[in-house]
Amino acid sequence: MIQRDDVILITGGSGLAGIHLREYLQSQSFARVLAPTSAECDLTDRRAVLDCFKRNQPDYVFHMAGLVHGIMGHMRNQGEAYLKNTLINTHVIDACHEAGVKKVVAMGSAAMYPDLEPGIPRTEEDVWKGPPHASEFGYAHAKRGMLAQLQAYENSYGMPYAFAVSTNLFGPHDRFNLETGHVVPSLVKKFYDAKQAKTPVTVWGDGSARRDFLYVKDTARALHTIMDNIAGPVNLASGDFHRIRDVVNILAAYTGMEDQIVWDTSKTNGQMFRGCDVSRLRAAGFTWHYTLEQALHETYDWYASHSGDVRH
Repeated sequence: MIQRDDVILITGGSGLAGIHLREYLQSQSFARVLAPTSAECDLTDRRAVLDCFKRNQPDYVFHMAGLVHGIMGHMRNQGEAYLKNTLINTHVIDACHEAGVKKVVAMGSAAMYPDLEPGIPRTEEDVWKGPPHASEFGYAHAKRGMLAQLQAYENSYGMPYAFAVSTNLFGPHDRFNLETGHVVPSLVKKFYDAKQAKTPVTVWGDGSARRDFLYVKDTARALHTIMDNIAGPVNLASGDFHRIRDVVNILAAYTGMEDQIVWDTSKTNGQMFRGCDVSRLRAAGFTWHYTLEQALHETYDWYASHSGDVRH
């Protein structure tokens, strides 16, 4: 269990999960939280990573860093997603071993899961039961490789770890990019832009695909729970499954644009169902604070207040 005076290192501290995790830990009086930037530590450079860990001597590590896109970004950049994420993950996990960290919590992705029976939530044991969906296989296989490395390092060196198989995260400080972003921030930006321009909102697909969405403020609290109470793979998710259409309807109602939606069915829906069983996370004592509606409202309001300087 992490103590208030432990050195906690977060990779990817300027990313969505990293920003909120750092803010949450600091709000809980963890005073020695480090989040080196990419300029301070290039995670694709093994020597730079080893030097960073030697310099900072972390007790615990949250490995949140990675090259992450939405579905279209991953489809268009399969090779880059595989290579860069494999380099980053391999270097960080090995540095955790070399530095003798007490435990590492690494961020995986529900994209790792294969297409099994439709509508059945995936358990942590399902990862290896088939190939990941073709739309994200480069990214997904890099994440699978990190899990395999963690299992091998636990077996060979006794290195404690937890592996958070993350669902679709969203919230303030996300990347609001229409071409390569994840579905929720892309939709938030589309609704905001369309409302300002007084034009319809075009949404990819037909809205029937179902996803598990997790607000990033709940994510930060969950990661703390995982570090203190869980070993091995664990689904980091809400346990609720919503259609893309449900997200669209909530945003449309909130912005008063219910009659301004155009569905572009020439675009892919992606994997039709991606949901996770959260029994392991719930058994560790975690409770969720936000409904999807509350979280979408907060995210939209944050974007509306920061639209000129958000990440893309």
